[in-house]
Amino acid sequence: MTGGRVRSSVIRACSLAAAVAFGSLSAHAQTPDQMAAVKHRDELRVCIWPEYFAITWRNPRSGELSGIDIDMAQAFAHRLGVTLRFVETNFRDFMDKLEQDACDVAMFGVGITPQRETRVAFARPTLSSPVYGVTTRNNQHVAKWEDIDKTGNVVAVAAGTFMEPLMRQSLRNATLMSVAPPQTREAELESGRADVFMSDFPYTRRLVGTQEWVRIIDPPAGFGATSYAYAVAKGDPKWLAEVDAFVAAARADGTLAKAAEKNGLTPILVR
Repeated sequence: MTGGRVRSSVIRACSLAAAVAFGSLSAHAQTPDQMAAVKHRDELRVCIWPEYFAITWRNPRSGELSGIDIDMAQAFAHRLGVTLRFVETNFRDFMDKLEQDACDVAMFGVGITPQRETRVAFARPTLSSPVYGVTTRNNQHVAKWEDIDKTGNVVAVAAGTFMEPLMRQSLRNATLMSVAPPQTREAELESGRADVFMSDFPYTRRLVGTQEWVRIIDPPAGFGATSYAYAVAKGDPKWLAEVDAFVAAARADGTLAKAAEKNGLTPILVR
């Protein structure tokens, strides 16, 4: 190979290496811009769980959605000047939805837990609730809170909720049952496969108002009290700041308080 060809090969190799390096740096420098994506598609995609009474609840008769986070999602879309689309999910799968860009934000009373904080980012809290026990009126084995964690009892929790790790850590004698859709905690309780299930303030209010067989067991001193907030995928601080700013504005102008009062959630509103 002549000297000219050597120089030419070296130059091409260096140019290729520089292009690869530049491309790598550019790709690394790129960050998600969810706000721009929302504006571009003219649509805010909000993940919800439509079985969450007073939070994101679908009326089984009318099919209409209601709840504090339905109202707040509408307010957020209005603030952004875009249309609103709900994406159905559950507590087990919502983080996958966010990471796969199937929705822009999860707004359905998502409890802030250390496990979830490893995968998603949370705005400032809107609600906070302790954990209650739910059993049947004729259950003689579980009459008070101290009866829950007894040998032979089965304690049900909804799969993926913050109650799952909480009860796994708390129970010493009872057996934990994780209930995933389409199964329900109510069905497990009514069938006798579970002796009690754990839930929060919004969900237990619905049960008290609609089910005659239900008996609620109040927790001691705010057991399991957890803050609820809106969640977004990690890696986009601008989008998280936008969601956080919306919550701050809604708290300041009374939008959040009105939505909480409308849906019977004022007792657990974070002020």
